[in-house]
Amino acid sequence: MSDRKPAAPVRGGGGFLRIRLDLAYDGGAFSGWAVQPGRRTVQGTLEEALAMLIRRPVRVTVAGRTDAGVHARGQVVHLGLTETEWMGLNRGVELDPAVALLRRLRGALSRVLGELTGAIEVHNVGMAPEGFDARFSALWRRYSYRIADGPALWDPLGRTSTLWHRERLDVEPMNEGASELLGLQDFRSYCKPREGATTIRELQRFEFARGSDGVIVATVQADAFCHNMVRSLVGSALFVGEGVEAPGWLLQRLLARQRDAKSVLAAPHPLVLEEVAYPSEAGLLARAELTRARRL
Repeated sequence: MSDRKPAAPVRGGGGFLRIRLDLAYDGGAFSGWAVQPGRRTVQGTLEEALAMLIRRPVRVTVAGRTDAGVHARGQVVHLGLTETEWMGLNRGVELDPAVALLRRLRGALSRVLGELTGAIEVHNVGMAPEGFDARFSALWRRYSYRIADGPALWDPLGRTSTLWHRERLDVEPMNEGASELLGLQDFRSYCKPREGATTIRELQRFEFARGSDGVIVATVQADAFCHNMVRSLVGSALFVGEGVEAPGWLLQRLLARQRDAKSVLAAPHPLVLEEVAYPSEAGLLARAELTRARRL
């Protein structure tokens, strides 16, 4: 972003300009993403800070809701501002409104968060291209999940973002079983269905790799995720890694399309939303329209 003042933006539909924010947060400080009465949430905190600046309620749309305790490095949201609000953010100074909003929003978040300052960081602000929708324009979301399998790997400095698992895990059968779940599938067995919503998703990556530090990192990527889907996939894969179940058991569960006593959710604190990908500007609107038709 440049500090120079840009040309006035073109007014969008309904008189609002669409603004994109890229942010990261420590989910351990919040009761999840979505606003909940009487609870501190990421959305509630962000909207409170925006209202402080814009002097009216501002609702944001997120790329992917995260559960309580789940973190994000690459979260994306959009919001709507009038042209007057956008151009007035710099308070008459020769400054790009995007830069002004970024600076002022960081200050507002600090005031709202108090001792938790830094739990939410906005890294980028900008005018969204025509057709952009943080949720519906996304091509995929990618999550990571860290697992330290055995006390020798338990690092106290990483305990808030790593699963401490007592049993040694075998990565090879975990990957063998995970590979059979890839593609467009009905993941009803691996999520908590919401009434009226589809459980069909395209799982693009599901793999486990042991790093040089000995810690296992799971990578899970899909066009979108059902509620609790990533934690359920990882939780089931742990049974395979321990040798309790064979690799093919993961596919058997998928095909059963039902939840049972072994529908275990892995703990939320090692889960991180790493990245959300979008098509080129020319494909944003078409992608959003296609996704709406599938999801709603």
